[in-house]
Amino acid sequence: MTRTQTPDPPTHTSTPLLDIRDLEVQYRRRRTDPVLRASDHVSLRVDPGETVGVVGESGSGKSTVAKAALGLTPVHAGRIELAGRDITHLGPRGRRDLSRVMQVVFQDPDASLNPYLRVGRSLAEPLEVHGVRGAELLARVATALEQVGLPPEAAGRYPAQFSGGQKQRLAIARALIVDPQLVICDEAVSALDLSVQAQILNLLAEQRRRRQLSYLFISHDIEVVRYLSDRIYVMYLGQVMETGPAHAVTGRPAHPYTQELLDSAPVADPRVQRRRSEEAARRVRHQGTAAAAPPATGCPFAPRCPYAADLCRAERPALRPTGGGGLSACHFYPQWQTWHAQGLRAEGVPL
Repeated sequence: MTRTQTPDPPTHTSTPLLDIRDLEVQYRRRRTDPVLRASDHVSLRVDPGETVGVVGESGSGKSTVAKAALGLTPVHAGRIELAGRDITHLGPRGRRDLSRVMQVVFQDPDASLNPYLRVGRSLAEPLEVHGVRGAELLARVATALEQVGLPPEAAGRYPAQFSGGQKQRLAIARALIVDPQLVICDEAVSALDLSVQAQILNLLAEQRRRRQLSYLFISHDIEVVRYLSDRIYVMYLGQVMETGPAHAVTGRPAHPYTQELLDSAPVADPRVQRRRSEEAARRVRHQGTAAAAPPATGCPFAPRCPYAADLCRAERPALRPTGGGGLSACHFYPQWQTWHAQGLRAEGVPL
């Protein structure tokens, strides 16, 4: 298969805070198994003060990008820079200094909170690593709790004494307490119910405004990503299908996979929801569900795409400009948008 490297992203006026170029991460469960490219020549950037969303289904490779940036998985090819510094293969000792620049909030807040330590001690640990002690330490812990909507006395409690939403607030407080420039949120609201999700999203947005933060926000929910992001990357089976400003990607998607994600998002109107469910079921009957690995040749989405033709199955599409700062990896952009509006497939037959 001919591999197409991701082209340079649209021109930006600032030096990126996080710059990922042609990232390749490979997995192999057993020595005899074929190589699975969880990240296949992925390029992505986050500018200062910007929120960049990465969206895709389970197995899309979106969390692999985060793990590579955090040094939690080996990088086989490509380059990762943080604030202009090459961190692609940086070891644990070198990464300690990066905590002032980059922090992470995981889906499970218990991953950030020691169940045997009082919350105040857990929040204090990142500060102590950087030499903060005494009255300043106590004051910053109290301020961190206040900023995430928790009372100062919460410092004396254990994680088990908090609800899931409160523990996620504590995880956010722990990430922000060292005043980083970039926070990676890896499915940070996925385990929460809708009302708590909204509270946490509003909290993240408020902290961004207050601190001029940047976020790399990763989620399977395109509506959540739409709410928080300035720009969006859409991933499928380790590859970027589409990227662009959030309003363009979600308002007029340039790739059929993005359209499928939007069509699958729940809506309040039961009639619209029922129609979308019927359309999704029809697509599954005709095209099937997500594969565990991309096909040997062509577009990875071709086996599921209602607009796929022989070209799609033979040749992997490169990311091409769509106007307005966007890119789409689709041989039939923008024709497929017309077919979608008319309810047709590439061959001109009804869906």
